[in-house]
Amino acid sequence: MSSTWLSTDTLVRRQKPSRNDSHRDLVDGEFWRRVPAYREIDEATFLDHRWQSKASVTRTEQLYAVLRECVSDAFYQAVVEGLSRAPMSVRLSPYIMSLIDWERPEHDPIRRQFLPLASELLPDHPMARLDSLSERACSPVPGLTHRYPDKVLFLTQDRCPVYCRFCTRSYAVGLDTDDVRKDHVGAQRERWERAFDYLRTHTEVEDVVISGGDSYSLREDQIRVIGHTLLDIPNIRRMRFATKGPAVLPMKLLTDEPWLAALTEVAHRGRKLHKEVCVHTHFNHPREITDITRRSIGRLFEEGITVRNQTVLLRGVNDEPETMRQLVRRLGFVGVQPYYVFQHDMVTGVEDLRTTLATSIELEKQVRGTTAGFNCPSFVVDTPGGGGKRDVHSYEYYSQVTGVSVFRSPNVDPSSRFLYFDPIEQLPEEGQERWADPSQHESIVGEALSAAGG
Repeated sequence: MSSTWLSTDTLVRRQKPSRNDSHRDLVDGEFWRRVPAYREIDEATFLDHRWQSKASVTRTEQLYAVLRECVSDAFYQAVVEGLSRAPMSVRLSPYIMSLIDWERPEHDPIRRQFLPLASELLPDHPMARLDSLSERACSPVPGLTHRYPDKVLFLTQDRCPVYCRFCTRSYAVGLDTDDVRKDHVGAQRERWERAFDYLRTHTEVEDVVISGGDSYSLREDQIRVIGHTLLDIPNIRRMRFATKGPAVLPMKLLTDEPWLAALTEVAHRGRKLHKEVCVHTHFNHPREITDITRRSIGRLFEEGITVRNQTVLLRGVNDEPETMRQLVRRLGFVGVQPYYVFQHDMVTGVEDLRTTLATSIELEKQVRGTTAGFNCPSFVVDTPGGGGKRDVHSYEYYSQVTGVSVFRSPNVDPSSRFLYFDPIEQLPEEGQERWADPSQHESIVGEALSAAGG
């Protein structure tokens, strides 16, 4: 490999930053040319969202074609074996492939989110579930989850511009894998109409999260149908288009004019009706925010569209205070409001990415005050079993020995207690030994519930 390879941290704007403004230090220039497979790609092509989609890696042989000059065969084989055991199929845009530091891929925080190494994988926690949030159990009609009194989650379809290996909805999103047969929710108008009818008759609902899959994968005509139909329902006051797109395919906002026009049309009409239409996106690491990101988010800002961010806390990605502080400040710099940092859900196949609740609690303390309060995210647990989002500090009981935390959710189910479980291999020896004995599992849970008064 060439000795001229520059890490993404050194490809920066020309002005040398001072000590306190490194969050403004955005990757710029034709950084993708560092990857031999993209060396001849000019800027116009790289910024074309259609080329990005067409050139996305969706099979392991394509991955090899891109990486054969960057990594060893041993590393590539470790990735192939890791993907064979993952709950999500592979799909990566050239943009994301270009942001990974291929000189140090074993430790790269962006690589960890999408390409598992077999050596990293850990056994699932005994309490992990494919649908850990019990979304299907709270679905009155297919693709619509109604858990909170005034809010619903609308799964419009099951495709994304890239597939994150830690996806909460690995039970439904993406292609089937060796281990997971998905509950596919296609972009079917008939299914959407059932959801619209439900919302018309359930007038307590005011807030709709338009997700999937990813709303980036909806066509412009589908954005209009969904957006205008929801705006026409009197009780709907707020809608959020949920998408990871600005983090993994930001150039769509620069080069897909019809799609941006459709989103803008819905947002402008919503404003005239005094209804909120915004975008919720998903950045996990400061290096994911480039100058292309800044330009793309700027187009939404020009149209008056609010963009908020929901981060997932990931081990080896953003679980260090300085990384999280940098992420929060960089988001604010490019016009994205940090909204949530989620404790990693207890989905199967990604135990190596989960952290302890104590990690999240300490990170919240470290981040609070790093910038203005409205730009500091809330650190939350989306409780397993369907209790909804709870502040990480709000547990009724938490044992750092067994790793069990107990939460109440009075507005979702006041009679139940909801439990989160830290990764076993991060527990002290006493806790690990107890979890190693299946006969102890019921006692561990019972002790926690008793201590929580439930």
